[in-house]
Amino acid sequence: MLKKVDTMDQFEEVLKQEEKFMLLKHSLTCPISHAAYQEYQKFAEKNQDFPTYYLAVQEARTLSNNIAEKFQVKHESPQAFLFSNGEHVWNTSHWKITVRSLDSAITE
Repeated sequence: MLKKVDTMDQFEEVLKQEEKFMLLKHSLTCPISHAAYQEYQKFAEKNQDFPTYYLAVQEARTLSNNIAEKFQVKHESPQAFLFSNGEHVWNTSHWKITVRSLDSAITE
């Protein structure tokens, strides 16, 4: 199940609580983001035991920017991240966000 995060406090809580999780940053107005979000939804349905979170850049711009800055990853949208033990360990963006790429990220 996809869970939405909107604030840095919510995100910090997820970092503390989840050993491993995936996060998608996406735009509400971009067709590429829409396609990535659909792939992310399919990934979440297929991997229901794996924690999946998302944020909409337009609604959580501060959080989106803080994540880019904190983990020193250039902001892109859409952009998928894998976090493990509070650290960013993988990311991809745009058309590379597919069920296959997300599956590969969690099994490596």
